[in-house]
Amino acid sequence: MATKIRLQRGGRKGYAFYRIVIADVKAPRDGKFTEKIGTFNPNTNPATVDLNFERALYWVENGAQPSDTVRNILKGEGVYLMKHLHGGVKKGAFDDAEAQKRFEAWKTNKEQQVNSAVEASTKAKKDAAAKSLEEEKKVNEAIAKGVAEKKAAEAAAKAEAEAAKVAESTPATEVPAEEPAPAEA
Repeated sequence: MATKIRLQRGGRKGYAFYRIVIADVKAPRDGKFTEKIGTFNPNTNPATVDLNFERALYWVENGAQPSDTVRNILKGEGVYLMKHLHGGVKKGAFDDAEAQKRFEAWKTNKEQQVNSAVEASTKAKKDAAAKSLEEEKKVNEAIAKGVAEKKAAEAAAKAEAEAAKVAESTPATEVPAEEPAPAEA
């Protein structure tokens, strides 16, 4: 029986969730499968993979052919590296302890890369939010300045109107002409 490691779709429309399964080559995508070895959630950042490493390694070493996406997932999880290291142990290039040491070094490096990518993404989001806030503050200040200018113009127009109204309502006072000074006799 030819086996394939493939994704089996689940989840709702627009929010896919996959099971990583071992299935017969002729079985349909969402049909019968032999064994479920993990899950894959591409909706998170970075994508979440929950994999039974030992079973995945067993199936890869026994000839199960993965689909392209599953191959990338297995490479990312280190299954193919461990298969390669087991090949080196079988050939006598190094022992099992050295293979495990090399795998742990790779795994540590991989975790550091993922953590730095997550931190960079988080920092970029914070910077974008801060920049957006600053731009919004500038826009709000410009609007506030425009409103203040408009209110000042309205207040000045109102003061002019009141001054004109006051000037119209007060009768014009006649200025008395100067009386001739009495002549001295």
